[in-house]
Amino acid sequence: MTDGGTARRSRITPEREAELYRAVLDLLREVGYDALTMDAVAARTRSSKATLYRQWGGKAELVVKAMRSQKPGSIADIDTGSLPGDLHAIVDREDDCVMERNAALMRALAMAAHTNSDLRKAFKELLVEPEMEELQRIIRRAVDRGEIRPDNPALDYMVHMLVGAFATRSLIDDLPPTREFLASYIDAVVLPALGVPTH
Repeated sequence: MTDGGTARRSRITPEREAELYRAVLDLLREVGYDALTMDAVAARTRSSKATLYRQWGGKAELVVKAMRSQKPGSIADIDTGSLPGDLHAIVDREDDCVMERNAALMRALAMAAHTNSDLRKAFKELLVEPEMEELQRIIRRAVDRGEIRPDNPALDYMVHMLVGAFATRSLIDDLPPTREFLASYIDAVVLPALGVPTH
């Protein structure tokens, strides 16, 4: 899917692609995934539906790639020399307002993915799995540096811990995720589970 998508997108300039993604996310916030249509995207962006399908294949891929475009670069490029430094650097990449908007979109997409197999597949392949792989690279570096024992059982739950804190903040506390909350969660939960000192 990714290779085909790259080939299809080659005719669109990065500026036009960014414009389309912004419009898709605006529509997603306004009407939700189920009510979002390719007709509406075409009208909002002054594109033809044929162009949209040629470039992205369908609504699921377009929406997930629009979400992916909001990410501020690969976390695998972060290397502060320590796992605490790396995890805090990940949290510091987005300000609280952006994080709140993205969290709301992610919740909406995750809920829609439960009943839509195309969206679930695109969500997993284009968003979840690449981020999991990037996080695993950071964790492998920490293991190689001797910060974490390679047999630590918490390693299998790293993604669950981090995503869980981000996703359930509003459900449990009725508050958006913030950098302060996530930083304190990393120090209080994630690093102790991995046996890594916080200071």
